[in-house]
Amino acid sequence: MERGVQRWVVDISGWDPSPQDFSFALSVLPSVEQPSVTRFVQMEDRKRALVSRLLQYALVNEVLAIPYDEIIIKRTLEGKPYLECGDVCTDFPNFNFNASHHGDYVAIASEPLCLVGVDIVSIVIPQKETVIEFIQNFSSYFSSFEWDSIVNAGTSDDILIEFYRYWCLKEAYVKAIGSGVAYGLDRVEFHHSCWTNISVNVEGKAMKEWSFWLLELGKGHLVSIARGHPRSATESYMRTLKQAEFDEEEYHAALHLPNVRFVSRTVEQLIPVSHKDRVHLTSIS
Repeated sequence: MERGVQRWVVDISGWDPSPQDFSFALSVLPSVEQPSVTRFVQMEDRKRALVSRLLQYALVNEVLAIPYDEIIIKRTLEGKPYLECGDVCTDFPNFNFNASHHGDYVAIASEPLCLVGVDIVSIVIPQKETVIEFIQNFSSYFSSFEWDSIVNAGTSDDILIEFYRYWCLKEAYVKAIGSGVAYGLDRVEFHHSCWTNISVNVEGKAMKEWSFWLLELGKGHLVSIARGHPRSATESYMRTLKQAEFDEEEYHAALHLPNVRFVSRTVEQLIPVSHKDRVHLTSIS
C-alpha cells in the first residue's frame, strides 16, 4: 500500500526548451490532452501545464505499470483529474492523484486509498498595493479566526506568509474532495500548533478523518498536502472511486501511512524511453 503514496516535484525554472524540444515533450501526451497546454499564450504557463500533465502520466506508469499509451485520464465536471483504470488498481482501491503548479515548481501527490490534494504557492510580494490591501481582496474566503491570525501575524512579510499558509491549505483540501474553488473556502477553517498538528473544521465541525502537512519547497514556495476520507468527495468525484466506505482499522492504517518526502524529478525523467526510441527511429527512417 505504501507504494501508492508518492510525492514528486519538478523545478521548471531551469528548463528552457527550444520549440522542437517543447513539441517533443508535448507529443508524449495523447492528442486530446495537448490543447490544454497549447491554449496558454505565455511560454511559462505552457511549461507548467505540460509538466503537470507529464507528471500525471509518469506517476501512473511508474506506480501501476500501465503503458503510457494505455493510460486514460479523465476529468470530473469540476475539472478534477482521475484515472480510469478498470481492474489494474486492485492493490490500491482508490488510487488517486492531484497536481499543482505555481512559480518555479510543479508537484504531484498520490494516495492508494485516501483522497489527496496538493497545492503550491509562490510567496510574491505585491508591487502595486500594500500587503494589507492585497490580502483584503480575499478576506471573504477566511473565517474570522483565520483572518485575525493573519492580520495579527506581525510585520507585512509575516502577514503575507501567514495568508499564503492558510490559502495553500484551503486549496489542498478543496482539491482533494474534488470541488474546486467554487466550494465555500470561508467554511473551511484551519487550526494548528506552529503549523504542525494541522486540523480542519468544516462548517464548524471538526474533520477528524483528515491529515495535513505544510512544507517549504525553497525559493519562497510553500506546498501543502491534504489526505482524507473518500466519503468527503463531491458527488461527481465519488463516482470515480472504487470504494468509499472502509472498516475503521483499514481506514486508520491508510490515514496514517507515512507522508513521504518530495522526490525531485526532471522533465527528461518524465518522458518514457519508448517515446524517445520511437521518435529516433522515425527521424532516421
